[in-house]
Amino acid sequence: MANAVKILDQGFSCLVDHMGVIDAEYFISLIKRDDFDYTVWQREYFDKMKIGEFAKKASAYADEHPYAGKAQVL
Repeated sequence: MANAVKILDQGFSCLVDHMGVIDAEYFISLIKRDDFDYTVWQREYFDKMKIGEFAKKASAYADEHPYAGKAQVL
């Protein structure tokens, strides 16, 4: 498991890459303002899914993003 600084850096980089700096900052401010609890949100989100739906979505994501999460050798 990575240390806290590395996780924060990766998380913010991901937000910036996908949302841009302004929207990433806005997203973080919304989470902080609303006292957002990711664990509670995750439980509520995934509990609403039908059995097998998560696996389908994960497979579809992997098919659409074949290099996501894989180390690149330079």
